[in-house]
Amino acid sequence: MRCYVLMGVSGCGKSSVGTALSAICQMDFVDGDDLHPRENIAKMTSGAPLDDNDRAPWLADVGRCLANHGGPIVIGCSALKVKYRDLIRAQVPEPVHFLHLDAPRDVLARRVALRPGHFMPTQLLDSQFDALERLQDDEWGGEIDISRPYGDVVAQSENYVRETMI
Repeated sequence: MRCYVLMGVSGCGKSSVGTALSAICQMDFVDGDDLHPRENIAKMTSGAPLDDNDRAPWLADVGRCLANHGGPIVIGCSALKVKYRDLIRAQVPEPVHFLHLDAPRDVLARRVALRPGHFMPTQLLDSQFDALERLQDDEWGGEIDISRPYGDVVAQSENYVRETMI
């Protein structure tokens, strides 16, 4: 089994890239937003950022989802801090690969603003960038520049997955 997490701040394309990647690489996709407790969704919808206590049970659920899946899986989850990724990894008995979908703040702000009806308001983007800790040298994964065309982003993600599924 292989476990992949598409990580990054809101609007980076975790859901769209995850859906495409799962189809191309024949693995299942789970949107981590679907694992949030209602309280977290309500808090973000009101414009309040989540704190570490809000995130901890959700991140443990993300890890359990990866661990209990039984086959290749990709999940979209912000996983902004090393300790958040550690919470996910603690639930999974094998390596978890993190692909950081990254772009400058202005690119992501435009994307978030163009998502009507999504629970995550644009004003929370700054709190996510403040929390973001890039992948460390000892973490499995890589960065994908999402300011490139969508097809390139999916192709880069696919290349990473194919290289690590061997």
